[in-house]
Amino acid sequence: QVQLVESGGGLVQAGGSLRLSCAASGFTFSSYAMGWFRQAPGKEREFVGAISWSGGSTYYKDAVKGRFTISRDNAKNTVYLQLNSLKPEDTAVYYCASAWDVDGLGHPLYWGQGTQVTVSS
Repeated sequence: QVQLVESGGGLVQAGGSLRLSCAASGFTFSSYAMGWFRQAPGKEREFVGAISWSGGSTYYKDAVKGRFTISRDNAKNTVYLQLNSLKPEDTAVYYCASAWDVDGLGHPLYWGQGTQVTVSS
């Protein structure tokens, strides 16, 4: 069956970095766009960024541009989210998701279970 498994979350001080991973199985990973979303306590889940199936195009929420980087390794069926210059407002559960294309990430086909990122001030 389809699985998306995130890892790499944790507690970090403001200004620090983390690298999240999302390992995919059960579908043809290299044919799907992948996205990262996050949900902070008491808030709705929001889009963070996306990457096309080839990795040739990436898209980011304005608040994370220049700090976060999405990449993928289709040989390893894994998508990554590098988080740099972290701020307390980046604290959230981070989810990866997949869709047929980047536009489809508005309604992803599959979701991971999430990984917690906590940024202390």
